[in-house]
Order: sequence, then structure tokens, then C-alpha cells
Amino acid sequence: MARLAVELANTGTLDQHGELVAAFFVEHEVAPPPGGDYGELPDLVRAALAQLVDGSAPEAVHRLLRDYQPEMHLSDHDGGGWHIHFSRNGTPAERWAGQLIAAKLALVAAGDPAVTLGRCAAAGCENYFVDQSRNRTRRFCSNACASRTTVAAHRARAAKDS
Repeated sequence: MARLAVELANTGTLDQHGELVAAFFVEHEVAPPPGGDYGELPDLVRAALAQLVDGSAPEAVHRLLRDYQPEMHLSDHDGGGWHIHFSRNGTPAERWAGQLIAAKLALVAAGDPAVTLGRCAAAGCENYFVDQSRNRTRRFCSNACASRTTVAAHRARAAKDS
């Protein structure tokens, strides 16, 4: 669910053609919103991620919880045993995503050790990411940003040496 938050914050929508979102949408009977419009949710999620990454008070997470109040319930829809859901199947996409993201970011704010969030360190990139590296020290949202930063540093050293 943290990956959904990051995708929504970085792109402003959830790509229903992407593997992760498509599977969630089908499994939970969620119809994508017309034109991929999630209203104010992407901006609110972006603010929540910024506060979590920066370690500031999670006011945007509080607002997510207020505006997209999770509906916790148990489900065994996939035959894999009981697990917690935060939104009902068939809920409109913006509300469904908001409820899942509100619940997950509240858990992150409360110190969920399974999730480490970060902001890309590449100049000009403001994307967020979920750090799933072994030692949780990832600095970039993608290999492209890491490479661009490495090449820029190499060129700066080469120009300085010449």
C-alpha cells in the first residue's frame, strides 16, 4: 500500500495498466476514475509523504484519516486466510485508494519497521520511493536518477581536474 501512495504522489494518478494497480483494482472490484482523476488526493498524499520523510508532524496523515476514514474489516477473499482490509470492495477509486493509503501512512507514522520511505536525492527530482534495499540506505527513486547524478559528479570532477 505504501507503493500505491508513492505512485499516486509521483504521478498524480494510479496507472490502472500497471501490474500492481491493475491487480488491486480487479481483485477489489474498483473501477478506475474517469481520466485517472483522483481529485485532491495526490496533493494530500504528496504532503503526507513529505512530512513523513522529513520527520515533521504528520498533519497531512491526520487529514487523510479524517477525509478518507478507513473501514477496517477482515477478508478471506483470496483463500489465503484472514487479513485486514481498509476499504470495501467496489468503493469508488478515489475513496478506495484514499482509505488504503491513509491506513498505511498512519502505520508508517506510528513507526512501522517494515516500511522506509525516501525522497530522491537527484538534483531536480522530487519523487518519493519505498526503500526496500537490504540496509535501507537507498538515495534515488530510480537507476536513471542514480546514473544521472553519478555522471554529473564525474563530469564535475573531470572539469575541475583539467
